[in-house]
Amino acid sequence: MIAVIQRVSLASVAIDGDVISSINKGLLILLGVAIDDTDDDLLWLAKKVAELRIFEDDEGKMNLSLMEIDGEALVVSQFTLLADYKKGRRPGFSKAATPEKAIPMYEKFMEELAKTGIAVKRGKFGADMKVSLLNDGPVTIVMDSSVKFPR
Repeated sequence: MIAVIQRVSLASVAIDGDVISSINKGLLILLGVAIDDTDDDLLWLAKKVAELRIFEDDEGKMNLSLMEIDGEALVVSQFTLLADYKKGRRPGFSKAATPEKAIPMYEKFMEELAKTGIAVKRGKFGADMKVSLLNDGPVTIVMDSSVKFPR
């Protein structure tokens, strides 16, 4: 799984001009599911995101997690994060999971975040979405569960 995590002051998702989801202070998470992702990858990533200390404390240091600031998460599926761009000019997406695998993993990722007490909002899987955000910082972090850091 690949997640692009952006610390935001606000973010929203619109479909056909109608806002279907929005958050205030929190994280916009663009989530891509790979064909070889496992439940272990999903659980590791959800825990890392929930506990990631990228919000400022009273001293201005990035020392607080999303849980500690009572922030929200907006999770948007994005298979294009798995793009293979090494050959030619058109990216390939053969590393991205099919919807049959990706949808349940996307849903479970959001469930795991919600279990930590985080208010989780969502995009609509497979839809043509317009994502708006006000990046706070800016702070943007890319996490890839296939990179085997000590867990």
